[in-house]
Amino acid sequence: MIATGGHGKLDARGKLKGDVSRIMEMVKEKPRRRSVSELFDWRCLVECKSTIVGEHENGSAGGLFLEDHNREPETRRRKRSGTWPRTRSLNAPSPVQTFGRCGRIMKNSAMVMTIQDPASQRLTWYKPPLSVLVIKKVRDSSVLPPFVQLVTWLIEEKRMVVFVEASVLEDPALARDPRFQVVRDRLQTFRDGTDDLQDKIDFIVCLGGDGTLLYASLLFQQSVPPVMAFHLGSLGFLTPFEFDNFQEQVTNVLEGHAALTLRSRLRCIIIRKNEDSQPTEPPTNLLVLNEVVVDRGPSPYLSNIDLFIDGKHVTSVQGDGLIVSTPTGSTAYAVAAGASMIHPSVPAIMITPICPHSLSFRPIVVPAGVELKISVSPDSRNTSWVSFDGRNRQELFHGDSLKVTTSIYPVPSICAADQITDWFDSLAECLHWNVRKRQKHLDELSDLAHSSSNDTLDSLDRDS
Repeated sequence: MIATGGHGKLDARGKLKGDVSRIMEMVKEKPRRRSVSELFDWRCLVECKSTIVGEHENGSAGGLFLEDHNREPETRRRKRSGTWPRTRSLNAPSPVQTFGRCGRIMKNSAMVMTIQDPASQRLTWYKPPLSVLVIKKVRDSSVLPPFVQLVTWLIEEKRMVVFVEASVLEDPALARDPRFQVVRDRLQTFRDGTDDLQDKIDFIVCLGGDGTLLYASLLFQQSVPPVMAFHLGSLGFLTPFEFDNFQEQVTNVLEGHAALTLRSRLRCIIIRKNEDSQPTEPPTNLLVLNEVVVDRGPSPYLSNIDLFIDGKHVTSVQGDGLIVSTPTGSTAYAVAAGASMIHPSVPAIMITPICPHSLSFRPIVVPAGVELKISVSPDSRNTSWVSFDGRNRQELFHGDSLKVTTSIYPVPSICAADQITDWFDSLAECLHWNVRKRQKHLDELSDLAHSSSNDTLDSLDRDS
């Protein structure tokens, strides 16, 4: 038996049972608004269409499916109204479930199809992590003692292979540290833009501010190993861990006791065109964690940028520029430009104008599954400039276009507590969200004791 929904099944000969006659009339009668149950039955029958036709060369059931009486009117109606079925889903693409060589999302009963409750996203290791990348804040001497302490502990206590950037070993302050000299020769090094870390790192530890997490995202343009970020920088919105008891916290993570926030990233592709509208070079392809910014650069003129969503022209931006950000980036440049703050687990893309020359151009949030296209308007007086998480700044000329979609490779950020607590703690501590003096409590007894309202009424009665 082949199930076709709640109202019918297919037996071994392909014959429909159940309320077939009622459903078949749906094909022949005039189009009307269907109930949910009717639409479900219709979808189930369509899914079984190929099975029925294949098994019934001369059967009546197959004939009913092959003879669609509403096909031509429906085609004309869709052509007039433009309601053709979407070729892209509005939902964000399902993110990968594995991170680095041995990290992944723990499977649990809270999963519905391929969608998992963000609150249930917890880290697990399907083999023990052996290598760790330590990223420290540059040009900050206060980070050096914690850095030396951490790498020494990871090498000597945890027996892990520790990777650091080659420039770290060239730091004169570290060269004078006798503790660092003990483990210096046991460190593995890499150079950004030269060495590929994709299949070498199991785990990432960041020491510093939010910039260290952005740098980790830049290094891994596909699957990112789990990231544990310690707050040793200025703001620390994305770095929830304190360094005081790092041994206990890192041990808990290595044992798989940690919640994860999957921070979505944007895939940005620049397509260059020449005068013949032909691609002139391989497109720039980058993943960003915070935002991609298109602005007017050094030009004194307004930016004139065309914005398309899923191929449809939505608006033209006239102002200083445009910010396209992830939910993680909504608390960065976007919030400074007047946008709302979005929790990083919300699947969305935020579009925020920079100083628009319009009183009605407000920031908007669109579904994470759409594709954005940004190009310089043909009648623009100047070119535009684009930057990715504050890096790789490039000029956009007339005819060039920037395509932005949600990537399937998020940044798995390890939580100090959980997804909700970490985020609201960051809002309160870093941005002082909703901070004001408390309103004083109204003491009714004291108020009545000091009130002279009765005396005033009595005096009014005497005067009258």
